Amino acid sequence: MLSLHELEASDIVANSQMNRERQLSGPNSYALDLRFNPLDAMRSYAEAGKSVRWLDLCCGTGKAIMDAAKIVRQEVLSIEIVGVDLVPMFDPGGTDLPSLTLVAASLHHWEPDDPFDLITCVHGLHYVGDKLGLLQRAARWLKPGGRFVGHLDMNNVQCINRQSIGREVAAVIRQAGGSYSSKSRLLEVAVSPLLCFPFAYLGANDHAGPNYIGQPAVDSVYKRIS
Repeated sequence: MLSLHELEASDIVANSQMNRERQLSGPNSYALDLRFNPLDAMRSYAEAGKSVRWLDLCCGTGKAIMDAAKIVRQEVLSIEIVGVDLVPMFDPGGTDLPSLTLVAASLHHWEPDDPFDLITCVHGLHYVGDKLGLLQRAARWLKPGGRFVGHLDMNNVQCINRQSIGREVAAVIRQAGGSYSSKSRLLEVAVSPLLCFPFAYLGANDHAGPNYIGQPAVDSVYKRIS
């Protein structure tokens, strides 16, 4: 297993394909992968005069959220968008968009200053070491009524003997009021102190091989705790 430093230096984690070309909508897009358009979900709140915040984890170059930020500027919407990625390969087209903030940081340590209405992670958890720890923290970053939506391949969440703990993880998500689809690998959680997984993170393995989207992924290894 790799330490955090070793994992984040891995070529697998700095995947050159992950969210590098995804747009907001269209054939290769957030709207297609998430099965809803995040900006459309936020627009109704903004049009009602509310200040809305959207956080995109593992945003890659940020093209999708830049698409959204351009629409926010054009329509003069009160929507703040924050994108975070480990590797600062952000497209330079986002530097002049006042509603958009791009952050290069490790998601094992980064914490936001204020809560969000929506948090997305489009295929990003595949490359995170402590996947369950990030989910628990993200559930605390939401406003009341907010939601986290992202992809999680349960085959990459294991015990030390490589046994999958996916069914147990999915059960905890559902018990906390969230949802998980084994077909689409989409999960959704709301702000909840009840989202607490009975597992302790031990480390990660970047030799998991390709997952269901055909990209090399990271196995996260845990032990059960009482």
